[in-house]
Amino acid sequence: MNQTTLQKYETVIGLEVHLQLNTRTKIFCGCANVFGKDANTQTCPVCLGLPGTLPVLNRKALEYAVKIALALNCKVNTFVKFDRKNYYYPDLPKGYQISQYDKPIAHDGHVLVTMADGTVKKIGVKRAHLEEDAGKLIHDERANASLVDYNRTGTPLMEIVSDPDLRSPLEAYEYLQALKLTLQYLDVSDCDMEKGSLRCDANISTRELGNNQLGTKAEVKNLNSFKAVRAALEFEEKRQRDVLASGGRIVQETRLWDEAKAITAPMRSKEEAHDYRYFPEPDLVPFVIEEGAIAAVRGAIPELPRQKLERFIKEYGLCEYDGNIIVADPDIAAFFEACAGIYRDTKKICNWLNGPLLQELNARKTGLKDIRITPEDLVAIIRKVDENVLSNLAAKDTLKFVLESGKSVETVVQEKGLAQVSDSGALEGIVEEVIRANGNVVQQIRDGKESAVGFLVGQAMRRTQGKANPKMIGEIIKKQLSVQ
Repeated sequence: MNQTTLQKYETVIGLEVHLQLNTRTKIFCGCANVFGKDANTQTCPVCLGLPGTLPVLNRKALEYAVKIALALNCKVNTFVKFDRKNYYYPDLPKGYQISQYDKPIAHDGHVLVTMADGTVKKIGVKRAHLEEDAGKLIHDERANASLVDYNRTGTPLMEIVSDPDLRSPLEAYEYLQALKLTLQYLDVSDCDMEKGSLRCDANISTRELGNNQLGTKAEVKNLNSFKAVRAALEFEEKRQRDVLASGGRIVQETRLWDEAKAITAPMRSKEEAHDYRYFPEPDLVPFVIEEGAIAAVRGAIPELPRQKLERFIKEYGLCEYDGNIIVADPDIAAFFEACAGIYRDTKKICNWLNGPLLQELNARKTGLKDIRITPEDLVAIIRKVDENVLSNLAAKDTLKFVLESGKSVETVVQEKGLAQVSDSGALEGIVEEVIRANGNVVQQIRDGKESAVGFLVGQAMRRTQGKANPKMIGEIIKKQLSVQ
């Protein structure tokens, strides 16, 4: 794509995020809302749509929907009605989906997103509505057949539709990150894309700069990660611009992202709303949410990421870089604040959370709430470094052993013999041995190359298996060689 083509067109993107809510049961029946069970074991006559059954709305799902609406600065529709969205697909046992059409639970909201260049952009939320999820098709190539698992059928789903306010794949990526973090803080979903708890479809169109009319859009599906969303949109952005630059016409269609080939490919022409033959759901009576109920939900909304970041910077003196890393995980943010309550040097806490602890979590592919460490444990490790009981290396080993065993810091230090050697008499003997074994380095130091002291310190640390106090070692070396 040449520079002229780049400058001639503008990309317009809107995203549809499908969020599974982590209620205990499904949205219209009493089946357990759990992931990973044997196929078709979490079903009942209601979610399978058998004749004579009636749906009953899950109160917690409605509460979560209102909570999401308020957190996304939306207006809440107090008049609640559901509609039937009619279409046939093997994973939809009833032949229709209970959803919301003309009266979504939420509308006209926005998300504030800090973009890569530091600017803050307001991305509109057009609507957010409640509906039930469909089942899941499993394609078995060996049997040349498709199997269907209805466990997911009836899982409460919130669809969050953005306005077409995004102007690049990177902006779309940043919006998704900000939206996901807000939803995690609300604790309404685990937002795990690998489990399908959070899914995203992207609508992208292209128009000439200066033209306010939207172009013909393509909807891109099969996006399994935020990185896939960005990559698919980058491909589609280039494809559409090339088509228009060559005099072609964009066709409205649904396209699938092929991650292996890194391309989008046509799937089907896009259905319009009238193709679904929406009509009011006859088995669910419309009702009105009382203002008091909305106020109660509003009062239960926790401090959200942007507010928490601002407070952490002001209250704990964090720089924006450290603050963003800490706030990016609700559990890490809570852990940090608990540590800050018992230890005053918040910069050291950040260094440990953003460094060794996150490295251990990433290595284990787990989250903070799934490991065995308390704020008191981490602070105990930091204090032992302050007191020269542990070297930085031994402190990292202590952290690892605490995570693995669940034992206290004191117990790990004693059992593993990690305490730093700070006995001057013992260290002087080790330094003497190192000096005798490295005459050429000693001469370099005496000739004025003081940086060579570090080599001797390293040799002494090796002889003590990293347990010596490196500061004391350095001082003893300088003293014995009469280096000031």
